[in-house]
Amino acid sequence: MPFFIRMGANAVAILLVRYLLPQVVTVDGVMAALAAAFVLGLVNAVVRPLFVLLTLPVTVVTLGAFLLVINGLLLWLVTAFVPGFHVNGFLGAVAGSVLLSVVSWILTRVVQ
Repeated sequence: MPFFIRMGANAVAILLVRYLLPQVVTVDGVMAALAAAFVLGLVNAVVRPLFVLLTLPVTVVTLGAFLLVINGLLLWLVTAFVPGFHVNGFLGAVAGSVLLSVVSWILTRVVQ
């Protein structure tokens, strides 16, 4: 059950980010937000650990700031797999991923 709660919180967070940054993130509807949340969860579970491991020296040198770049790249990667979900540019992906992380964290804390 926690997986579905987190996925729902991420879908709501994606819709809120679309509302807060309409020029950066576009979502065609609730189903596209749910699909993006699901794919983002898969990408974070499978691809993110590999990226973090491969870029560990850069992450250590930048005191963890490079993780923002990784999160932005992964959010941008999700747009390739989910029709109806689009992020405009790399900087938009980084800004969207930061806002998505904050909103998702808040929603998950409220639900739990």
